[in-house]
Amino acid sequence: MPRVLERAEGCWAWVVLLASLVTQGLTLGFPTCTGIFFTELQHEFQASNSETSWFPSILTAMLHAGGPLCSILVGRFGCRVTVMLGGALASLGMVTSSFCRTLSQLYLTAGFITGLGMCFSFQSSITVLGFYFSQHRALANALASVGVSLGITLWPLLSRYLLEDLGWRGTFLVFGGVFLHCCVCGAVLRPVATSTAPEATEGPPPPSKTPAPSCLAACGRAIQRHLAFDILRHNAGYRVYTLGVMWMILGFPLPHVFLVPYAMWHGVDEHRAALLISIIGFSNIFLRPMAGLVAGRRDFAGHRKYLFSLAALLNGLTNLVCAASADFRVLVGYCLVYSVSMSGIGALLFQVLMDIVPMDRFSSALGLFTILESISILISPPLAGLLLDTTDNNFSYVFYMSSFFLISAALFMGGSFCALQKKERPGKQAKAEGAITEAASEQVLTAEDSCDSKKQLYTEVMYVTSV
Repeated sequence: MPRVLERAEGCWAWVVLLASLVTQGLTLGFPTCTGIFFTELQHEFQASNSETSWFPSILTAMLHAGGPLCSILVGRFGCRVTVMLGGALASLGMVTSSFCRTLSQLYLTAGFITGLGMCFSFQSSITVLGFYFSQHRALANALASVGVSLGITLWPLLSRYLLEDLGWRGTFLVFGGVFLHCCVCGAVLRPVATSTAPEATEGPPPPSKTPAPSCLAACGRAIQRHLAFDILRHNAGYRVYTLGVMWMILGFPLPHVFLVPYAMWHGVDEHRAALLISIIGFSNIFLRPMAGLVAGRRDFAGHRKYLFSLAALLNGLTNLVCAASADFRVLVGYCLVYSVSMSGIGALLFQVLMDIVPMDRFSSALGLFTILESISILISPPLAGLLLDTTDNNFSYVFYMSSFFLISAALFMGGSFCALQKKERPGKQAKAEGAITEAASEQVLTAEDSCDSKKQLYTEVMYVTSV
């Protein structure tokens, strides 16, 4: 029985948009609430700060590193199956983590399995919007990103409420049921009609006389298709941006993990400490779409990479304010200013990558970019935890560390992009002059050819009429 295909830009597209919004809230918003369980897990397993920090770092790293594998699954099974598979994996990881007896088991279940499942769900939900929307694609992506802000707002409040009544094991068990909603959202993603016919209807290809490629050669081609190492070697802008973001990520996720323990360590009530993360999320509900619309304007097309560097610089400077005082009113002001720079980084992160890399190679460049980014995410929280262990739980050093990485990365990217632009300017001027000269010569030749053709056409017409 043939499947019914939905029409792009139709009524069902907005249902798919709602499903994508919910999926992004469930997945991308979840890592921000892990800091609420930090102290509880540390006491439960009698672990150091560094050992406990591996749980959120593995979870967030897998959320980004599974991108190439997710793209393979989407190409093979489609977005619907991949989203539902991700929801099942995320639920399985959280349910089994509620029975863990050691931290290593928690790393495997709530870290690796749940993180990989969330990666499958959220990346597929973003991919499907490209099939359902063409004219309103920018609006659809901006509206779907609101789900991330909603998740950042609601996950900490729900976590604090459940933690008091059920403990961390019961809370993780409930979270396993919550992640099953990704399967419901995945079921909504009906196949959409495309303008190109599927290649499966053409029949099997004729047998080739050339020998089949070896497994090593096939793996090499697959790696080149999904991981753009050639662009990393030859594109200086991509190289600068990737290295700068890797360095920046060493400091960027630290407030999400350590802000709640930092506030509680200085005597802030548990509910008010959890509210700080929700303030960041609520502010991003309005700031993230606004930042996306501003970044999408043509006026800023040539300056987006500098705006990204400025947002990273502001983010680093904001963390210095947090390290200076732990008063609740100061922390609320910190969260509001932090939300501004965070929304700028979130809106520009992949937009700048699109400006640097040709769109026909964007998917492979994005695959390598997310894997290298996940390495920094994996290292960052344990490194900060080690710093806490060596400084007798002085959380101020964590925010100083975050500021150092963010400010130095912003200065590196801004200075490198300026140097590359100055270096490319003479080449662009020479190329433009050559293009003008070539266009002028082609115009002269075209004019001469048109004159000759007119003469030839006139002679032929006269010849016909004379008969």
